[in-house]
Amino acid sequence: MVSTREALADSGLLRTELFYGGQWREGSTGERSAVIDPATGEEIAQVAVATAEDVEAAIDAAGEAFTTWSKVPAPERSRILRRWYELVVAHADELAEILTWEQGKPLAEARGEVLYGAGFIEWFAEEAKRLYGEVIPTNNPNRRMMTTRSAVGVTAAITPWNFPSAMILRKASPALAAGCTMIIKPASETPLSAFALVALAEQAGIPAGVLSVVNGKGSVIGGIFTSHDLIRTISFTGSTEVGRTLMEQSAGTIKRLALELGGNAPLIVFDDADIETAVKGTMDSKFRNAGQTCVCANRIFVQAGIHDAFVAALAREVAKLRVGDGRDPETTQGPLISQSALEKVESHVADATAKGGTIVNGGARSDLGGTFYSPTVIVGATPEMRVASEETFGPIAPVFKFTTEEEAIELANDTEFGLAGYFFSRDIGRVTRVAEALEVGVVGVNTGLISYEGAPFGGVKQSGIGREGSMHGIEEYTELKYICIEGVL
Repeated sequence: MVSTREALADSGLLRTELFYGGQWREGSTGERSAVIDPATGEEIAQVAVATAEDVEAAIDAAGEAFTTWSKVPAPERSRILRRWYELVVAHADELAEILTWEQGKPLAEARGEVLYGAGFIEWFAEEAKRLYGEVIPTNNPNRRMMTTRSAVGVTAAITPWNFPSAMILRKASPALAAGCTMIIKPASETPLSAFALVALAEQAGIPAGVLSVVNGKGSVIGGIFTSHDLIRTISFTGSTEVGRTLMEQSAGTIKRLALELGGNAPLIVFDDADIETAVKGTMDSKFRNAGQTCVCANRIFVQAGIHDAFVAALAREVAKLRVGDGRDPETTQGPLISQSALEKVESHVADATAKGGTIVNGGARSDLGGTFYSPTVIVGATPEMRVASEETFGPIAPVFKFTTEEEAIELANDTEFGLAGYFFSRDIGRVTRVAEALEVGVVGVNTGLISYEGAPFGGVKQSGIGREGSMHGIEEYTELKYICIEGVL
């Protein structure tokens, strides 16, 4: 294989500096941190680390840029975003190479993520022109009432390593479309994708200060984001624990928060489901990105009458997965992101087997070594196991057996989380009942793939607040103003 560095040498997208105020910069102390290829364990880059001084400067630049960007007419903002979208699509292959290099997922998945993320730029480029107000029927002949929507101001995004391109674009696109400026803090494991996307934004003509990226320690950058008066909205995707901290830290400045937090997604297979459809949906949901997604099926509930047939069919499909370096076109599952992630998966499997679970597939580290783990199916799962209450974030499919519809709903909702849920059934009455009963923000019925830029995404309970995507996603970055005019007559 041609090395990733050689393939990207002429693209101009392999950047390692901070970007704010329209300039690429070293951090103020010159400190750098390593980016590691999870497939090989090798260092692939040294990237600039932002200090508090750098973050403050980026916020100041964003504040200055907001005064002009917010006044750019919506059609012009839309045209600039459209150019950004076209550049991302044109460079999808290079962006996918960078993504796989630093995150590990197979190239086909990486390219799919890039194009999925690009869809948000395209969608919100159009929504920029549709931030409508309303005229309110008057209660007084001498009065007129109306509402308008305006940009909130400077915003910040804190994004995760599992989808380092899509999560940035899902946040930055609506913010810029609304007329806000944004500062991105990418995950320290995967900053190269963020730098590459911002490089393309610069090429697209997004003005200086409107979009910035500062890499560094979460405790330093997050603390400044939450306390700084200029930051009006913070969008965060990550753990519930960190989400709680951001809420606490933001209380002093009463910020708007959009939080997409942890998940413990149930996937229910009823007796009347089509087994082939249910297995495909389970594979799509559970094993994409090696199970490292917040919406992946964490608990698989299968009704007794179909349980054995479903497990046998699932085991056959799981056995077809090929673990390897994401740059190998035959790879369908890449490595886990880190040693700690691998150890968590191992601990969940050990706990499940100690409490009576039986391994059908996998159950051990891959022979490839490193952080590769064999895709695993466990039967005989019970609510006492850690896989029932903790988000595994790995390629482990624990199967629980249930008897009645009521039991399945009770088990599915027995969690503090409520991001996504899935179920498979051909009974239209059951489809309606269960979709309404699941305590989640997103429901997949007879499918394991639910994401689309035109649909609202977000959770309930301790899986977060706010929605991303769709016509609702831009609302997180706008203020609704009511105007009352007296003296018309």
